Amino acid sequence: MSWFRPRNPKIDMRQFTPHPGAGYLVGGAVRDTLLGRPTRDLDWVVPEPRLEAERVAARLGARAFVLDETRDHWRVVAGGVVRDYAPLGALEANLRARDYTVNAIAADLTGSLTDLTKGLNDLWAKRLRMVSAENLRADSLRGLRGVRLAATLGFTLEKATETAIQAHAAELGTGKAPLPAPERVNDELSQLLLSDNAGPGMRLLHRVGLLPVYLPELAEADGVTQGGFHHLDVLGHSLEALHQLVQGFPDADLTLRWATLLHDVGKPATKTYDESGRYYHFYGHDKLGADLTQTLLERLRAPRERGERAAQLVRYHMVQLPKNDKEARRFVYRRRTLLPDLLKLMIADREAARGSMSSPASRRRYRLALARVLEILSEGPPKAPLLDGREVMALLGLSAGPRVGEAVRFVREAEAVGDVGDKREAEAALRRYATAQGWLD
Repeated sequence: MSWFRPRNPKIDMRQFTPHPGAGYLVGGAVRDTLLGRPTRDLDWVVPEPRLEAERVAARLGARAFVLDETRDHWRVVAGGVVRDYAPLGALEANLRARDYTVNAIAADLTGSLTDLTKGLNDLWAKRLRMVSAENLRADSLRGLRGVRLAATLGFTLEKATETAIQAHAAELGTGKAPLPAPERVNDELSQLLLSDNAGPGMRLLHRVGLLPVYLPELAEADGVTQGGFHHLDVLGHSLEALHQLVQGFPDADLTLRWATLLHDVGKPATKTYDESGRYYHFYGHDKLGADLTQTLLERLRAPRERGERAAQLVRYHMVQLPKNDKEARRFVYRRRTLLPDLLKLMIADREAARGSMSSPASRRRYRLALARVLEILSEGPPKAPLLDGREVMALLGLSAGPRVGEAVRFVREAEAVGDVGDKREAEAALRRYATAQGWLD
């Protein structure tokens, strides 16, 4: 895409009303407006942050609250737009203290721009350039933010900037610089994963040395070779699977993207060789990977539900696809709560594998099996069971307990796969099952 570069650029400030009485709009809102991107985060620098925040909040029917009392930072949230207010001070000092030049452009209330670091030149060149190396080290998160911005904006990292991020990554990795709060890291990584360039963005994170800082479990996969279906090492395959997911399913949510990125995170610790020492396996990598996934997301303070679901997707990404209609029905019955996300992960996993055992024919068989599952999934969830808990207890003479639940699940699955079609058949099948389990004399 080519950028139109106006001679005297201005932005239309009407979209940002209500305006403060005085001050400047700065940072990402100016950058994104110039790029024609939507923005819902407005950063204002004003003479009196508290007064401006309270005045705007009153106009919007919202509430102003303090973010940092010491630094006099205030926020107003209304209509899905976040408005932050910080002290103006000296505009030049404010802009020269920012992280990247494209974020160091200010707009006054008329829309006229102040660009002291030539950020406009970098904007038109689709280049991300630091204001200074000292500024990057002033906030440990700024290197990660640079990778995220490069990915989400489709920009390239300027060479000196990349070198500075690599140096700072080494300081973070050795403990010479403090790590950012987990919540801030999670926010940046989430934005990166949700971008259209999530796969390339994660490769960039690895290239600048930040992958072992923030995702050490995944970084351990670098250089772990694998054969068979795979043509890439474990890390390369994981990043390519994420790329395949985003390309094939651009609406994939954050949980599925995390699961796809981490689906083989258990492989480094489970790699074993056979007696010949020539062939290796990764037995149990799905189970270990599920545990590592949940632990990693807990460390990043991600919502508990996200960690649990991502772990389940990783746990079952190796499940065998069905070969016939009955197996497909059993697959859907047992994995319905993970579908269709589990299928999307499995597709991305297979599409990222182009090893010696992978072929167009094998991929076609894989797609046919997936289609069979999707066809059954489209039939909708099962209806009420043929036998409920009370009927099971009466039929088998059981007291309330785990066996009743197991029996009900047995009947549900038998019905789902077509082994029983009515109540009489369900009762007969359950009696046989209970006898085989030793529940009946």
